[in-house]
Amino acid sequence: MKDRLMSVPEVAEYFGTTERFPRRLIAERRIAFVKVGRHVRIPESALESFVAANTVQPVSLSRGASLRAVA
Repeated sequence: MKDRLMSVPEVAEYFGTTERFPRRLIAERRIAFVKVGRHVRIPESALESFVAANTVQPVSLSRGASLRAVA
């Protein structure tokens, strides 16, 4: 299956942020991207990988434990 290449405005909409956030991810090389001439495109799979890598799982607390001890 082909991987869709998304523009920066599309990525910003995907994340629900401004265009500044995906541009910063690109500048800091924190997300994979493709240069097509002077245009920058981000593969949809790179977005899914980024979200998966930065997803924080919930903590299960035992009785009497507080969140302060975990954080």
